[in-house]
Amino acid sequence: MTNLEVVAAVFLKGGRVLGCRRAPGRSAAGKWELPGGKVEPGEDPRDALRREVSEELGVEVMVGDLLDRSSTVVGTMTIDLACYSVMLTSNEPSSSTDHDALMWLEPANVMELEWATPDLPMIRKVSKW
Repeated sequence: MTNLEVVAAVFLKGGRVLGCRRAPGRSAAGKWELPGGKVEPGEDPRDALRREVSEELGVEVMVGDLLDRSSTVVGTMTIDLACYSVMLTSNEPSSSTDHDALMWLEPANVMELEWATPDLPMIRKVSKW
């Protein structure tokens, strides 16, 4: 089984959290996720998150606290997902290279969407905020 280290950003704005829907043709297409991506070998997870958010969303962030870290088996891979709070230090994201929709969600409504399996532990926490 392959282990994949991944990081995700929990953006908060006015009590709402940013969700991103995977674009057609991508793995988990149509499912919602927190933005982020793979940690490269030897890369610090916080640096990876800043890089991934910049590449995907075209925005700069300050990475805060680790909010959740969990492992999920997906097919032949174990996804080790670390979710961090982030604060925008630039404009708000309006588009994504990996997603076809971005939406600011009320915590009470996050469970109404179909989320990628690795994101569910963090999303369950968000739903109780």
